[in-house]
Amino acid sequence: MSRIAPAIVYVSYEGTPEDRFDRSYYVECHLPLVMQAWRRYGLEHVCAFFPALAEAGTLAICECVFRDEAAIQAAFESDEAEQVMADVASFTDISPTRLRVARL
Repeated sequence: MSRIAPAIVYVSYEGTPEDRFDRSYYVECHLPLVMQAWRRYGLEHVCAFFPALAEAGTLAICECVFRDEAAIQAAFESDEAEQVMADVASFTDISPTRLRVARL
C-alpha cells in the first residue's frame, strides 16, 4: 500500500534588510495562526528559515507541509484563509510569493 506524498508550499519574502519584517511576530504569532487555521484542512507542519546574512534577497522562507494537494486547495479556499492573509500586514509590508512543489 503506497502512501500519497505530502504536498509542500513554500512562501518567501524578498526584500532588503531595511524592509520591515518582524521575525519574532512571524515565528511566535503568524505561524501558530497558520497552523491553527489550516490544521483541520490537512496542514501537517510549518517551519521558517531565515538567511544567515542580512543582505538584499530572500528575507524569509516558510515551508508548509500539507497532507496532499487537496489539502492545499481546501486550506487556501477556506474561510480562515482571509484571516491568515490579513495577518501578513502585522509583520511585513512585503507581498509574499507562494511556490507549490512536489517531491520526485
